[in-house]
Amino acid sequence: MIKIIAAVGRDGSIGRAGDLAFHISADLKRFKALTTGHAVIMGRRTFESLPKGALPQRRNIVVTRNPAFEAPGVETAYSLQGAIDMAQGDAFVIGGGEIYRQAMEHASVLYLTLIDADSPQADTFFPIVSPEEWVLAEESAPETDPKSGLSYRFVCYCRK
Repeated sequence: MIKIIAAVGRDGSIGRAGDLAFHISADLKRFKALTTGHAVIMGRRTFESLPKGALPQRRNIVVTRNPAFEAPGVETAYSLQGAIDMAQGDAFVIGGGEIYRQAMEHASVLYLTLIDADSPQADTFFPIVSPEEWVLAEESAPETDPKSGLSYRFVCYCRK
């Protein structure tokens, strides 16, 4: 089963200048709790944005068109479909924007942190979640990040 996990601003923003658009501690803790023990699929630029390289206690699969790309603790695939085939079962797609766009048709579940803010400098965006394809299965009460003051809620969508 392919699952997607992302933190998304009101304007669909997810990243800017090779970094996350928003940094919310509870979102990062949820990300770790949900993805630990599973395969994670990401694009090369997303991998390169990780501050410590491969994510521990996860099978890291990086999608790249560069046959010479290598990094410690990762496996490479030359397409999203190749990465899905390598994962052989449950996997979380963790970005970036193009990988999310391609993964939407394969995903069964979306774990999103919806942030009640825009990111005017964003350069990477999450695809639109169509109500014709997705149903809201879970939603947390709104919370506020103490460090940034950002309001957010956790949601889970399942494919109809």
